[in-house]
Amino acid sequence: MLNKILISCAILLLTISVRADELTINPDHPEKYTVVKGDTLWDISGRFLNQPWRWPEIWGVNPQIDNPHLIYPGDIVSLTYQDGQPVLNLERGTGQVVSGRNVKLSPAIRSTDNTEAIPTIPIDAIQQFLERPIVLEDNEIDQWPYVVSSYDEHLIATTGNTIYVRGIPEDSNIARYSIYRKGKPYVNPKKDAEGKDEVLGYEAIYVGDATIKQNGDPASAVITVVDREVMKGDRLIAQTDEEISTEFIPRSTNSDMEGNILSVVDGVSQIGQYQIVVLNLGEEQGIETGNVLGIYQSGYVVQDTIGPNIKKSEAQKEVERVKELEQAGGDASKTLARIVHAVEDGVDAFNETFPTIANIQAKSEDVTLPEEYVGVVMVFRTFNKVSYALVMETQGPVHVLDTVRSL
Repeated sequence: MLNKILISCAILLLTISVRADELTINPDHPEKYTVVKGDTLWDISGRFLNQPWRWPEIWGVNPQIDNPHLIYPGDIVSLTYQDGQPVLNLERGTGQVVSGRNVKLSPAIRSTDNTEAIPTIPIDAIQQFLERPIVLEDNEIDQWPYVVSSYDEHLIATTGNTIYVRGIPEDSNIARYSIYRKGKPYVNPKKDAEGKDEVLGYEAIYVGDATIKQNGDPASAVITVVDREVMKGDRLIAQTDEEISTEFIPRSTNSDMEGNILSVVDGVSQIGQYQIVVLNLGEEQGIETGNVLGIYQSGYVVQDTIGPNIKKSEAQKEVERVKELEQAGGDASKTLARIVHAVEDGVDAFNETFPTIANIQAKSEDVTLPEEYVGVVMVFRTFNKVSYALVMETQGPVHVLDTVRSL
């Protein structure tokens, strides 16, 4: 596992070496920081760096140190400079000191050697999304077994209730299933080549778990876990014992990417730290687990009712009118221009006489605000056309359809 991490970091460092932007140190960084339970590697790096995901640039690995890729509560992290370059140092809680590039803040999240090693990011925030399929292809769920009824033909069922399922082979030896419901489509805000809406996938709504009691057609099953009521037509998929990786190497994308936030889990209007968002960037675009992207508040459109209603001075009007007459060309065009000027003068005189009516008829102009950098997301699970990301930092309001872009 360590070799895998080292190879990944070596590739990361090669990518970093061609980056033009300068790594910056947090001006408020402490001289030393003692790691405590509940810390994450991202949080600790953020105490020293303005870009926490770029810690591999100033850390290395010493093969003489036991598990140098793991950081534990009680360890002490400090910042020094060598040859003018910032270097993070680690002092083990046991008093063992490892200096400079001889230690690495590596993204190993959990270790069989010590489950107390701190994670890179708060795993609890994304655990359920690592364990369950979240995004469905168009007709994928239609092929899954389905709930045809419940005991006593109740419309809804809950924990401990018996349900009847069709579509499970009678000779199947699989006992544990998860229950899902097809949710809303994820629609790309960017039209396809034909100018039509492109559906990138469908939300899979987790309903609960069930265990098969007796095979048959239909099979009978007992609901063991519910996240919401089980209903007729809900679909089942077999659970697996496949080990789920929680190892992440936060890093920049290999190439420039830009997309949008399609949705936010729980459907809130404003998005905060450690909430999960869906991006319209997937494996087809080259997005990878661990990729870090900046969030930019999309250019919102507001109405300007002030500028368009500022009265022009007589000198300004005269200059503009002379120019219009020069551009008018023939006598007929000039006559028409003079008529328009006379009408404008009449409207101005009317507005001065009846200001209340003038205010009702005030002009407005749509103004697009410039986009603003408002945070960072890290991708933790990818699908064909979309991905799931965790909001790591926010510096302002984040909304659905905001832009995400390579940093």
